[in-house]
Amino acid sequence: MAIKPFLDYLILEKNYSLNTHKAYQANLNTFQDFIVETIPQTEGIEHVSYSEIRSWIVSLINQGNSTRTVNRKLSVLRSYYKFLVRNGIIEVSPLKEHKALKMASKVSLPFSEHEVLEVLEGDFYPDDYLGTLQKTLLNLFYYTGIRRSELIELKHSHVDLDQGTIKVLGKRNKERLVPLLSSMRSQLLLFLRRQQEDVISSESDLFFVSPKGKKLTEGFVYQTVKKYFSEVTTKSKKSPHVLRHSFASHLLDQGAGINAIKELLGHSSVAATQHYTHSSIATIKTVYKNTHPREKDK
Repeated sequence: MAIKPFLDYLILEKNYSLNTHKAYQANLNTFQDFIVETIPQTEGIEHVSYSEIRSWIVSLINQGNSTRTVNRKLSVLRSYYKFLVRNGIIEVSPLKEHKALKMASKVSLPFSEHEVLEVLEGDFYPDDYLGTLQKTLLNLFYYTGIRRSELIELKHSHVDLDQGTIKVLGKRNKERLVPLLSSMRSQLLLFLRRQQEDVISSESDLFFVSPKGKKLTEGFVYQTVKKYFSEVTTKSKKSPHVLRHSFASHLLDQGAGINAIKELLGHSSVAATQHYTHSSIATIKTVYKNTHPREKDK
C-alpha cells in the first residue's frame, strides 16, 4: 500500500494542511473499502482499472453525492495515481483519460453594497465582548476579503495597526500583506480595547478568541455571518465566502483592476479571480460603452 507515503508527501513536501490531509485520507479509504468489497481478489487500489473506478463513480452518484463532490473525490484519486507514476509504482494512471463530470453552473450572488452597509452599521449587536467580536469579524471580512480559515488563524503578531496592514497566511502557507482602511483600524482598536476591559485572555497568540478565550470555530464564524445578514437580505446563501465574493465584486464595480483584486484575495492565478466578475458584467458594459472611442463619438 502506497497510501501512507502519499499522505506523508502531502504534508512534508506539498505543505497541505492537516484538514486537507484528513480529507484525502478519508477519500482514499472510502475508495479502498469499495474496491475490497466489490473485488475481494484485488491486489489493492494501486492496480485497479478505469472501469472499476467508473463503478465507484456510479456508486457515489447512486448514494446521492453531488457532481461537485464526486469530482472532488476523483481529484484526490488523480493526485494519488500521479504520485504512484512519479515514483515508478505504476506505469500509467487509470485516470489519465478521465474528464471531470460536467456540473451545472451555480452562481452565488454577492451581497449588495446597501446590504453590507446595513449590517456593518447596524444597531443590533449586543453591547458586550461577543457583540464587539461579531461586528469586528464582519467588518474584517468585507474590508479585506479574507478567508474564514485565515481570519480564525490571524495572530496578534500579524496585525500592524501603526502601518495599517495585516499579514495573512493563505493556502499552501503563502503569505500576503493586506492594507487596512482607517475605519477598519478603528474597529480593530475598539475590539482590542473591549478585550482588555472584559479581561479576555488566551494562552495563544490568536487575535480573535471566544468570550472564554478559546479559538474560534468555523461554525461560530459561519453562523455570525448568517445571523446578521439574515436581518437585511433574503438571499439564500449567507456565508463568509459570500462576503469575500462581495468584497471582490464591489472593488471591481468601482474600477479596481483584476490583478490588484487577485493579490488582495491571495489567488494564485487570475482565472480564480475571474469567478467573481460575472456579477459585475452590467458595470463592465457601462464602462465599456462610456469609454470606448467609437461609442463616445456618437
